[in-house]
Amino acid sequence: MKELTHGNPAKLIILFALPLFVGNVFQQFYSMVDMVVVGQTLGKEALAAVGATSSVSFLIIGFAQGLTAGLSIITAQRFGAKDAQGVRKSFATSILISLGVTIVLTTVSLVFLRPLLLLMQTPPELLDQAQEFISVILGGIFAAMSFNLLSNMVRALGDSRTPLFFLAFAVVVNVVLDLIFITRFHMGVAGAGYATVIAQILASLMCLWFIQRKIPLLQISRKNFVFEKNDFRIHLNAALPMGFQSSIIAIGAVILQAALNTLGTDVVAAQTTANRIDQFAILPMMSFGITMATFTAQNLGAKEYGRILKGVKQCLVMSGAFSIFAGILVITCGHYFVALFVNRSETQVFELAQVYFNINGSLYWILAILFILRYTLQGLGQATIPTIAGIMELVMRSFAAIILTNAFGFIGAAFASPLAWIGSTAVLLASYFKAMHHLKQLDQAQQLKSEA
Repeated sequence: MKELTHGNPAKLIILFALPLFVGNVFQQFYSMVDMVVVGQTLGKEALAAVGATSSVSFLIIGFAQGLTAGLSIITAQRFGAKDAQGVRKSFATSILISLGVTIVLTTVSLVFLRPLLLLMQTPPELLDQAQEFISVILGGIFAAMSFNLLSNMVRALGDSRTPLFFLAFAVVVNVVLDLIFITRFHMGVAGAGYATVIAQILASLMCLWFIQRKIPLLQISRKNFVFEKNDFRIHLNAALPMGFQSSIIAIGAVILQAALNTLGTDVVAAQTTANRIDQFAILPMMSFGITMATFTAQNLGAKEYGRILKGVKQCLVMSGAFSIFAGILVITCGHYFVALFVNRSETQVFELAQVYFNINGSLYWILAILFILRYTLQGLGQATIPTIAGIMELVMRSFAAIILTNAFGFIGAAFASPLAWIGSTAVLLASYFKAMHHLKQLDQAQQLKSEA
């Protein structure tokens, strides 16, 4: 366990964000390994089929990730306030909420999967393989939910390193199983899905073992699983908006994917490949943002308002610097990474991917600001405005999908994410400045009280 309420904020943020960044890299490997193995062994069509489901996965799994992140904010606030019983109660409540949501998500997603793929205008030649792959992933929502909940609870107590080790092990298992299921057992795209789910199950079990052995604060018993309406309300108020925020953003991705599907297999393959690489490039900014949620929540619980102000300023500078570096790297070297997914003879795919890199990479600095603002507000317990910002992302992505893609083809689609970042940041700015002003007032009042 690590308290983020004492010591140099910048140093603590970096030390917390670094394992989180590496862990996020491993998280991306879950999907990237599937893409590489599928693309290199099963061909472009299989790669495009898996890619055509990425927005569906984002829609469902993204809700689970957002939900568990929201639940952990309450846990972090109670940890910062040194409320041990409150931490255990928060963990138990989070388990019950996660279990209920898992049952609903699994049932609904599998029932409506085929109609959703058809609604997205998935190319007929990709439809069966796409359904085969994503059905396995959605059937394993329980594995993704379990690991995200357990790892977020560990991070809420200030430990961002331990989940990294479990992720690293899971990625190795995923790679091995991918190769075995696809090349030895000839299970096709479904093999990649099974490999991912099994790896997530193992990571969840390891995380649970660690909690039981090393974190007494998260060791709960039957007496902690008591339904208290107010406690459930507090957790749901923090968790549901974050879950819906992820899903709202994902709906925009689904609409965009539907527009891309009408442009042909080369475009789908280019978008899929470039998006995977893009997800790696933005991980430093995302890691800084997630760190600020825990940092802010702990310090809010401890009433260290001045530390929140200082930490936010320092994190904005650090994340902004990384965003500029990442943008340059993607624009100049992105084509080397594309070669991991598709054969160099697919020149159209390479050209389209470079267009995506040029547009997105040049605007990463906006995304860096967005992550810090969004997660800081969430750490402060403000869930409504970030949700509205997510709706703005949906509007902007839908505009790019419906209007710009129709008018300019793939170039219009490539502007979807930058436009979403700009729109979302614009919504967050007013609330962010208001929140910072309020924290300054609380900090000043606290200093006057201590001097009196």
